[in-house]
Amino acid sequence: MPTALITGITGQDGSYLAEHLLSQGYAVHGMIRGQANPKRPLIEAMLPDVQVVEGDLLDQASLINVVQDAQPDEIYNLGAISFVPLSWNQAELTAETTGLGVLRMLEAIRLVTGASRSRSDGANGIKFYQASSSEMFGKVRESPQTERTPFYPRSPYGVAKVYGHYITVNYRESYDLFACNGILFNHESPRRGVDFVTRKLSLGAARIKLGKQNELLMGNLASKRDWGYAPDFVRAMHMMLQQEEADDYVIGTGEYHSGNEFAELAFKHVGLDCGDYIKSDPRFMRPAEVDHLLADASKAREKLGWEPSVDFQELVRIMVEADLQAEAKAS
Repeated sequence: MPTALITGITGQDGSYLAEHLLSQGYAVHGMIRGQANPKRPLIEAMLPDVQVVEGDLLDQASLINVVQDAQPDEIYNLGAISFVPLSWNQAELTAETTGLGVLRMLEAIRLVTGASRSRSDGANGIKFYQASSSEMFGKVRESPQTERTPFYPRSPYGVAKVYGHYITVNYRESYDLFACNGILFNHESPRRGVDFVTRKLSLGAARIKLGKQNELLMGNLASKRDWGYAPDFVRAMHMMLQQEEADDYVIGTGEYHSGNEFAELAFKHVGLDCGDYIKSDPRFMRPAEVDHLLADASKAREKLGWEPSVDFQELVRIMVEADLQAEAKAS
C-alpha cells in the first residue's frame, strides 16, 4: 500500500486530495500545526481514515520527525498562507511559511532519504509535489501563460510562491529528487474558504436569497481568472507524481471569466439581480492588482492525459447549490 503525506490537510485542496488518494488505495497522513488546532476535530470527522500528524512548516526538526515517522512514498506540500490579501498584512509570516516552508520540507526529504531511503539507481525514493500558483505570473508578460512564461508576482504571497517554485526546481536538479511543481490556476468548490471571492459570492447569493443578509460588500470584480473545480485539480497533482520523470505543469481550464460574470451567474441561479445587492468596498481592494490570468495547460493534457470535467457555469451552480442547502439547514 503506497503512503502519502499531505501538508495543508485542513484546506480545500488537502481534503479533496486525501479523498482521492484514499480512493486509490493509499495510506494517508495529514499534517496539521499544533495539538490544539481547532480544525483538527473537523478534519478527523470528515476524513476518519486519514492519520493526523503534527508538524510545522516553520520548524525544521518537526518536519524531519514527520517524514521519518510516516515514511511516505509521496509528499504533497499544500500548506501555506494562501489568502492573497492577508499576505500584505503578514508578509514576513507568508515568506516563512509559503516560501521557506518549502525549503524546510525539501531539506527534511533530503536528510531522511540520505540516511535510509535512497534507491539503488540513485533516484530518490520520496516523490514531492509543490503547490505553485498562477499568482506567480502576476502582471502577466504573455497570455495565455505556460510553464515558460516569466513570473512577475504582485503580492507577498506570489513572491513567496516563486521562491518555493524555484527552490523545488533547484533541489530536483541538485539532489536528484523527484520533485514537481503544479502551477495551478484558480480552483474553487463548496469547501473554498469564505474569504475568497468565489465563495463570498456563492454564499452571499444564498444568504440574500434566504433573507439572511441584505447586501454583499466586495472588492474588484473586474479582474479575470481561469476558474476550475478543485477535485479536478487534485487529480492532476496525483498524476504528476505517477510519471517516470519529475516535471512542472500548468493546470487550468483555458477559459477566463471576470468576478462580475461569476456574480451574475450566482445571483441569477437564485433568481436575483446581483446589481441590486453587491456594493463596492475599498477595504477589499488589493494594493497591486492582478488583472487577468489564463492557463495554457497543453503540456498537462498531452503528457498527463489530464482534462477538467466541470466548466465555469457548472462550477458556479455547484457552489451556490451547496451554500443554499447548508444555509437552509442552519436556519
